[in-house]
Amino acid sequence: MSKKKHQEETKGEESRRSRKEVLIAKKEAEQTRGIRLAVGIVAGFIGLIILVALVNELIISPNREVASVAGEKITLNAFQDRVEYERIQRIIFLENQLEAFNNDVGIVQQFAGQYLTDLASSSYVPDNPDAFGETVLNLMVDEILIAQAAAERGITVSDEELDAAIGADFGYYGGGLPTPLPEATETVVPTPSITPIPTAVITEVLPTATSFPTPTDGPTATPFPTATPVSEEAYQTKFAEFFADYQNFGVSQERYRAGIRTRLLREQLMDVLAIEQELPTEAEHASLFVIVSTDQAEVEDLGARINADGYLQVWNEIRSSPFDPETTSTLIAAELLQKTQSELTETFGEDLANAAFDLAVETPSEAITVIGQDGTEQYFIIMVNGRELLDLPESALQAQKAEALAAYLAEMRESDVEINDFWRGRVPVKPRLDTKFLAPPTATPEVAAPEATASP
Repeated sequence: MSKKKHQEETKGEESRRSRKEVLIAKKEAEQTRGIRLAVGIVAGFIGLIILVALVNELIISPNREVASVAGEKITLNAFQDRVEYERIQRIIFLENQLEAFNNDVGIVQQFAGQYLTDLASSSYVPDNPDAFGETVLNLMVDEILIAQAAAERGITVSDEELDAAIGADFGYYGGGLPTPLPEATETVVPTPSITPIPTAVITEVLPTATSFPTPTDGPTATPFPTATPVSEEAYQTKFAEFFADYQNFGVSQERYRAGIRTRLLREQLMDVLAIEQELPTEAEHASLFVIVSTDQAEVEDLGARINADGYLQVWNEIRSSPFDPETTSTLIAAELLQKTQSELTETFGEDLANAAFDLAVETPSEAITVIGQDGTEQYFIIMVNGRELLDLPESALQAQKAEALAAYLAEMRESDVEINDFWRGRVPVKPRLDTKFLAPPTATPEVAAPEATASP
């Protein structure tokens, strides 16, 4: 009886243990399922974040607007593509310059400093690519404004004009020579009204100088060769060699031609703006005598001499004085012929330029202080010899047109351009500039002077 009871108790305990184990196992399974569900949710959430980020960076962001120009937008993708193209152009230019200067990095650094600054700073200076990116973005904005202004005025560039411009860049003019520029009409240079220096009276008979033998004429200089027209075949060869560098970077001819078309639109718009704004083609020019010194007291003392003897007499004396290495005087007499007010302003500052166009003719000025770019002071006394209305040189006309275009673009930017900072931090830094361009220039070796040897 007790044995049977014991067996029943044992079975009961096993049954209770089994139910407990089942409950524990069930609970553990539920916990495991909960953990797996939580992990799955977290993983799914992370995956969703990654997916959203990828979609944003690869699909949404490239098409986001970084600038709006009178309703025309510049996308991030277009901006980044243009930055890369500008880098390619600069790299090709620097490589060609290096080859032209026999791999002398120092000369390239001297003459192409801005290109090196653009590429080097944006490639190797942390957090600095944005500086170059801003330059490129402003360039893109200007180009859209130019294209819109050209369209409003009916300015277009045909494929024939584009082909002709590209050919001209390589010296090809349809198999002929370029159209010669009109011959400049010689302008009569005003004769300086300088009082001649009195000739000294000779009181002693000087010995007759021994005549030197008549020199034998040297060989006649060889005339420069006549320009030869560039053939179409030669042009195509030159262009193919040139464009091979662009092809190595994956640049298409369509992209290259688009850049030339933009350049032509800019040039034609400048010409039209010059007509619209009636920019002057001639300006008043002044010719003047100047006496200059770095010693203020010396120039001030000169005033008494000018009052007594006249400006031209003093100018003549200074100009004709023989060179004396022991003199302490810094006086220099010179003459400036046919200068516009803007030219004088650029070279000598507003005070001297204003005096040159305000003073009465043949009236000496007071001392005028001119501060040079290095901060040194020079003191001028001038006298205007004459003024006349003359045609502006081509360089001055082009400068006027460039200023007119810049003013027009600045005005349009104030109302029709919106730029956001979304592009910052997304400026490409490739292709990178080869570090050979950043190497310090090779110093010129110093040649030691030979040691002096004692005489025996």
